[in-house]
Amino acid sequence: LPQRLASLAATAQEETWQSRQQLQAQRQEMAQLQEELSRARQDGERWAWALQRAQREALEREATRGAEQARQQELIRDMKERLLELLREKDALWQKTEGINTPMPSPVPRDPGLCVRCHKDFRLLSRRYNCSLCQGKVCHACSVDVGKHGRCCRICYQQRQLQAT
Repeated sequence: LPQRLASLAATAQEETWQSRQQLQAQRQEMAQLQEELSRARQDGERWAWALQRAQREALEREATRGAEQARQQELIRDMKERLLELLREKDALWQKTEGINTPMPSPVPRDPGLCVRCHKDFRLLSRRYNCSLCQGKVCHACSVDVGKHGRCCRICYQQRQLQAT
């Protein structure tokens, strides 16, 4: 019996030693797991903070983009209004100038041997006339007979007709 008890005690000691070894290994494993859990929590907090920051930045960008879009729409509206104003001004000017398709009389050229309008040389057979309105020298083709007043160039004649109507 004492041998059996000694054997049982040795077995119990061996089992106790193995249990302590397992307990120590489990404690080390648990410490490692707790350390990993702590790191995971820290990582989770960092990711949550980064996510919040990214969401906040996205909202700020969205607000900025919305404001910029509103500014651009306002600018487009202003440009359309200005375009309409310019078109109205153009139409008004066009209506005022409708029918006036000739330029204003040009100044008398320095060479008295040329027609003011067509720049034809005055020769022996081509007579020169003084325009009664602009005093330019014009040929027969570029002048109009206005009766008692003599002759005038076609441009002055057209302008005088427009002013009369």
